[in-house]
Amino acid sequence: MMLGAKAADSVTKFDERLMTLVEAMTTQAAIAQTPKGLLWALNKARLYRYVPVRPAGQRHPVPLLLVFALMNRPYIMDLRPGHSFVEFMLGRGYDVYLLDWGVPGPEDKNLKFDDYTLDYLPRAIRKMKAVSGAEEFSLLGWCIGAILVTVYAALRPDAGLRNLLLLTAPLDFSKPEKITFAHWVGERYFDVNKVLAAFGNMPGEMIDYGAKALKPVENYIGNYVKLCDSLENPKAVESWHAMNTWVTDNIPMAGATFRQLIVDLYRNDRLMKGTWMIRGERVDVSHIRANLFTLIAEADHITPPCQSETINERVESKDKELLRIPGGHIGIMAGSAAAKTTWPRIDQWLSARSRKLPRR
Repeated sequence: MMLGAKAADSVTKFDERLMTLVEAMTTQAAIAQTPKGLLWALNKARLYRYVPVRPAGQRHPVPLLLVFALMNRPYIMDLRPGHSFVEFMLGRGYDVYLLDWGVPGPEDKNLKFDDYTLDYLPRAIRKMKAVSGAEEFSLLGWCIGAILVTVYAALRPDAGLRNLLLLTAPLDFSKPEKITFAHWVGERYFDVNKVLAAFGNMPGEMIDYGAKALKPVENYIGNYVKLCDSLENPKAVESWHAMNTWVTDNIPMAGATFRQLIVDLYRNDRLMKGTWMIRGERVDVSHIRANLFTLIAEADHITPPCQSETINERVESKDKELLRIPGGHIGIMAGSAAAKTTWPRIDQWLSARSRKLPRR
């Protein structure tokens, strides 16, 4: 009888673990739950303002605009309650805005970096200024978002940008031997024109495969082994479920933008060489004058540290800092240690530079 009871108990636990596994792998987690309101829209892009949690007198007067990559959902910034960068920054008294680029359709295949940096971003910033009443603002760009805000900061240095934060920024392509993607998208192996002729936009699935193939064992096997080992830990499963929801929610990149990324940057390093033309204007990063905080993920295999290390040497900014953090491309901001490492360091740096300046 006792053996039968133990066997039944084992079967019950197995069933529970199996149900947990199936649910985590086949459903989407509840993400991006921090309250926000829509302020502005242009084509697919949307500007949101998160509902402040502190009264006006207790908030930093300089608003913060978050800009993420074009081919991933920006809710990685607000992954889940209790583990959300947005939630953390609201609690520290920031007025937080998010620019969501949306999902480009076939009709958007001709959108370029030119459009994102000189049309979409400036208009969103004007709306943020109008709503916040602030003349100055902070920009945080992560991954491709860091390219976008860097170009904007270089071309519009007098538009009120006080603080520029760059996270895992792929800006310098001068050392292709250290950048695996640079080998894969070289002219010898990758015909960007054929791909875009076939699809119009660069499919999100292809971009996702390229990223995962950089570490295939970890992404295609280790990730699921980790889940199986954590099935009796509800918090670990919740974390895996939320991250997996984001990782598998891929979107395409506008074709013309993808061509610029491959040809102008990966193959020709035009940004750091100072030869990149954006709608007839030459992008010169030395024109950047905003306070600059560059964060590098030491174990980043998507944007190796060499791609971010040189920007601080090129800008005119008097106030600039470079911080290296243990972790990977996404982990430094969304991993389990982010709330104790990266987020407090961002707050520490930004809070000292978000106070109201005395009138001259």
